[in-house]
Formats: sequence, C-alpha cells, structure tokens
Amino acid sequence: MTPSTPPTALPGHPGGGAANPNGSVRGQRPDEVLAELHSVVGRIAANVERVIVGKPDVVRVALVTLLAEGHLLVEDVPGVGKTSLAKALARSIDCTVSRIQFTPDLLPSDITGVSIYNRQENDFEFRPGPIFANIVIGDEINRASPKTQSALLECMEEHQVTVDGSTYPLGEPFMVVATQNPIEMEGTYALPEAQRDRFTARVSIGYPDPAAELAMVDEHAGHDPLGELRPVSDAAQVLRLVKAVRGVHLSPEVRRYAVELVGATRRLPELRLGASPRATLQLVRAARAQAALSGRDFVVPDDVHAVSVPVLAHRLVLTAEAQAARRSAADLVRSLAQRVPVPQASDQRPQAHR
Repeated sequence: MTPSTPPTALPGHPGGGAANPNGSVRGQRPDEVLAELHSVVGRIAANVERVIVGKPDVVRVALVTLLAEGHLLVEDVPGVGKTSLAKALARSIDCTVSRIQFTPDLLPSDITGVSIYNRQENDFEFRPGPIFANIVIGDEINRASPKTQSALLECMEEHQVTVDGSTYPLGEPFMVVATQNPIEMEGTYALPEAQRDRFTARVSIGYPDPAAELAMVDEHAGHDPLGELRPVSDAAQVLRLVKAVRGVHLSPEVRRYAVELVGATRRLPELRLGASPRATLQLVRAARAQAALSGRDFVVPDDVHAVSVPVLAHRLVLTAEAQAARRSAADLVRSLAQRVPVPQASDQRPQAHR
C-alpha cells in the first residue's frame, strides 16, 4: 500500500508535479491537438492491449474516462484482468502511481495520510497517504468498511484531502481506478450510492473469446507482459490532452439531448433511483472525450450513445419487481437511448464547420 514514487501533491505544493496549469494547447491548431491526442492515446491503448487481449472496447472506456477527468470502476468476476487493466493503464503513463489493497481492517488515515508529531519541530507534520498520486489503483474496494470507503468521497469529487482541519490539494491529472468482485459477497460492503455516483464510468471486462484466450496463453505463458510495459506518455502530456478535450464543442441541441436522456431515467417505473445531475455532467464530459477520440472537435448524439451505458447504468437502482423480472440497468439505458428524440445532425457542428 505504498506509492511507487513520491506523492504528487504535498502540503504547500498545490498541483504537485503535474504540467503547467495553463497547459500548452495554446498556439496549436485544433487539428494539431487532435493529431497529438490520437497519437498519444493510440500508444497508450496499444500498450494496455498487450496485457488485456481482445478487449478494445474496455480499453477505450478506460481512456475516455481518463480524458474526461473521471474515475473508473472495474466490476467483474475474479481472474478476468481487472487489476491488470488498472496497472497497465498506470504503467503506460510516466506519472505517480499508488496501489491500495482494500481490506476490512483498513482505516481512512491509511488512504488519506496522517498528522504525526515532530518532536524536533515541536509541531505536527502531515504524512501524505497513497491517495496523493496521479493514478490510484483501489483493489477490491468493497472489502473495506463504509467508514474507510468514505475517505474517497472528498478526494474523488473535490480533488483534495482534509485532515485535522487542514486541506491539501491533489495533483493533476488525478484518477481513481477501483476494482470489485460482484460475485463473492461474503465479507464485503456494497458501495453506497454516493460512492458509486462519483465513478464516471463502470466497465465489465468479461471472459475473452476463444481466439483471444488462445493468444493470451501463447503470449503470456512464458513471460509477464505487465512487467515489460514502459511508459509511452507522461502526466504533463495527458494533462494537455485533458485540457484540449474540455474545449470540444457541445451544441445546445446535444446538451439538451444529454439532459433529456438523464432526466428520462428519473421517470422510469422500473427504477427506484434515477441518474443524478452529476451524471449529466459526467455524461457530457465523457461524450466530449469520445468525440475527440473519434477525430472530431464537436460532439454528436452518437458520442452520447456510445458512453451512455458505462456512465449511467451503475448509478441506477432498480425496483424489486424489475430485479425479479431480470431487467438490467444497461438494457434500460439502451432502451431510453432509442426512445429519446435525437437532435438533427446539422445542428451539432461549431460555427466554423457549418
């Protein structure tokens, strides 16, 4: 549970070791920024796919989440590569990385850090915890108690840590990649809705198809590809691309479409709880990242469709009747995406493209 490198943001050093806060996108044309984004993301994806074989859609969701300044929840059965996905993404970027193994005896201070009395200075000094990193891997997050899980709430939403009345900012970029096993529930604590809502997207890796599993056996049997990964980007470059994604054009029509799609979840009789306004913001950010990865500097409804299930499904709470009928939140989101009226294609481009 120790960081692999020194903490990103220490007390008195806001922003940690990240890039220039103004980025370096200024002076670059939009097409140059998109070309850089495609090059960098392509290298990261290729690196991760050396470890996670045959799952390009899963890797894309992880990259969309990174560019959308969000957090990723990887939920699946044991042995399909949940932790490997998180580690491969972290090792592909030259930035500070830490890993937290969540267990029932883990304390909040084990995550955030603790104030220790310094006898020489006759004062307390703050010792940062593993949350002070650019990418934080939380393995089996539902094994920790609710009290410990709650230590992540402020970190994930406000990118800061408050300990003993003092607030310490986290570095940029900052991303939590957490894993959990939904099958083996003995000795676990289900994530509360407030915690799940802070994850931008949830993804399930699933079993590989026979061809991908055979390729994995051939390539991974004699060596560990995870141990051979080398960084192909760094925190400063990722931060530049994140800032570029913020500038992807979002037309008023697509904004209304995203709001209507999220609002429709609150009226479904199959749901006890629909998606929150935070979900709308995360959906829009993810759609911007999806558009940028597709080579566009403007969002279209297809971008919203592509990210709607990973962003919305894990936030929905089904009624007992819907669960008995074996309805899934993902199916409900797909159904809504088909029913909510889609804006006209000619309305989504920025003025310069029309």
